[in-house]
Amino acid sequence: MSKRSIERKLAKGSKRLQALRDDLVAIDEQLRSLRDDADDTAIRAMVADNTAADREARQAREHAAAHERQRERVAAEIAELEQRQDELLDELMS
Repeated sequence: MSKRSIERKLAKGSKRLQALRDDLVAIDEQLRSLRDDADDTAIRAMVADNTAADREARQAREHAAAHERQRERVAAEIAELEQRQDELLDELMS
């Protein structure tokens, strides 16, 4: 692969990594809020002891879990891109 091609791929990968890292920060903030909401609704459900409150608590937990899965996907993509960037840098230096 040519040096120029590698440099283009590195630049493109760097932009994508920055975007993913920004996304991860936003997801982490949302996740903290969703977990707090899920905890609050769980406590309200225990106190209320009715099916509507239980359903609301379950939905809040599921929403937080969905965000957790999204966070895991973004973190995995970041790790893959970092690995690819390392490989490209090694290729560029050889």
